[in-house]
Amino acid sequence: MKLVSFTVEKYRSITKAHKIRLGKTTIFVGPNNEGKSNILRALVAAMNILTRARRPIPLRRSQHTRFLSRRFYEWATDFPVHLQNKYPNGESVMILEFELTQEELNDFRTETGSNLSGTLPLRIALGPEETKVRVYKSGKGSKAFTAKSNRIASFVSTHLDFEHIPAVRTAQSAQRIVDEMVERELIRVEGDPEYEKALGKIEELQKPILNLLSSSIQDTLVKFLPAISDVRVQVAAEERYRALRRSCEIVIDDGTPSLLKYKGDGVQSLAALGIMRHASERGARGKNLVIAIEEPESHLHPHAIHELRDVMNELSEKHQVVLTTHCPLFVDRANVSSNIIVQDKKARPAKRIQEIRDILGVRASDNLRHAELVLLVEGNEDAVALKGLLSYASASLRSAINNGTLAIEPLGGGSNLPYKVGLIRDSLCLTHCFLDDDKSGHDSFEKSRLQGLLTDADANFSICPGMKEAELEDLYDPKIYEDVVKNTYRVTLQSPKFKTKNKWSERMREVFRQQGKRWNNQVETNLKGKISEVIASDPENALLPNKRASFDGLVSALEQRLNELAKSR
Repeated sequence: MKLVSFTVEKYRSITKAHKIRLGKTTIFVGPNNEGKSNILRALVAAMNILTRARRPIPLRRSQHTRFLSRRFYEWATDFPVHLQNKYPNGESVMILEFELTQEELNDFRTETGSNLSGTLPLRIALGPEETKVRVYKSGKGSKAFTAKSNRIASFVSTHLDFEHIPAVRTAQSAQRIVDEMVERELIRVEGDPEYEKALGKIEELQKPILNLLSSSIQDTLVKFLPAISDVRVQVAAEERYRALRRSCEIVIDDGTPSLLKYKGDGVQSLAALGIMRHASERGARGKNLVIAIEEPESHLHPHAIHELRDVMNELSEKHQVVLTTHCPLFVDRANVSSNIIVQDKKARPAKRIQEIRDILGVRASDNLRHAELVLLVEGNEDAVALKGLLSYASASLRSAINNGTLAIEPLGGGSNLPYKVGLIRDSLCLTHCFLDDDKSGHDSFEKSRLQGLLTDADANFSICPGMKEAELEDLYDPKIYEDVVKNTYRVTLQSPKFKTKNKWSERMREVFRQQGKRWNNQVETNLKGKISEVIASDPENALLPNKRASFDGLVSALEQRLNELAKSR
């Protein structure tokens, strides 16, 4: 079961946000005080009232639902203040629309006696005195569904779970989650005969002490209230179970073992998030889970934010994640419409990445202003050559390069890769790399991968068959540029030194030195620049047929990523 849309009316600053589409990950972005947190909290109120009720929810408020409503909704503060005089019995309304699997549809028919076609919308209305939950359907069969609202709401609560991770994550919030998690886990052993026997022994040991206390209190009270005939001090069985479920504390050993409440804000925040993640996964028990997170970047070091983003990506593979953020790192660049812009008290899906940049105040460099995907290469010469090669190899890449959707950016050295990827991400662009197949290229990629900046899917290398190491220039046909070398440096490539299996720069160095010529960084950079211009001017004949496979792999990877971006718009 999945939550596919959410509507909120008359909740705090939100007058109406209609049918917000929810996917695997949904990100609310927007300026402060525009309502993104209020939309999330409306969802929290509705989902908690629905999923925390482990028995049918009556249309009139029972003691149970009144407690739930007051815990998650207070009419005096949550119904729009400016409407309270005009509508003294006004209601905040949330409509949750669910999509069921075929198996769940079969269960729905068995448990409710009704057939469901399409989605299942539930309307939760929260007023000053009443909480009403009903199926929000029109047309044929709507009356029958409405009559079964209690049963249907209960069905949803047993197939879906919900967790909320607030922006203020303290040791107390972590402890609360741990208590709930421990309680949930220990319930599993309470049916064990040995456990019941142990509890019986505890009750037996407690009984004479409680009887003695009862007698003592009775003797005292009878002196003042002669009509008292009996006093009993007892521990209810459920309270005894509950006490054993919730007796725990969190000790964090980061060099100095101490209780979590004595750690700093950052540690408390991460601990709360980690514990909540575990509690969410363990608590769902096969059910789909919706996880709402407010400002996950709060109190966290940048490195921890990167790690947390990876954790959230993992969670979204199994469950649904809804969050609010001011941090560009959490923006979904691959599915732009998953980012919901909240502005002027309204919510709508983003259409272009530039909208999100403007909302978050991200200033991209001029060459990245329209870019959605950035190809990072090692040097300026690589960028010049690859622009020509890619434009010739693929019509879709040529179009993307010309309209700025695909930008090619030089690193100025492989060691700059982690830094550059960070800058590109801050500009809300996706990143792909084409690196030399040598120690420097692999070391820089591995450093970026360990920092959570890149994955193996985000990089291609200039691998050449039969060579231990290779550079982009190793893919070029020497016939294309041998005249440039001869005319510029009076060096001929007709030398055995150039026919070894070493990478291009090492082979060229040996050729130059063999012929009495200098070879240093300046010469190498100058020669690469001249060669790149020749390659870009004649891309049709530039690559060796037996060594171009890694380039073709790059073309395929870039086309796939651009196709994915196009589908997400």
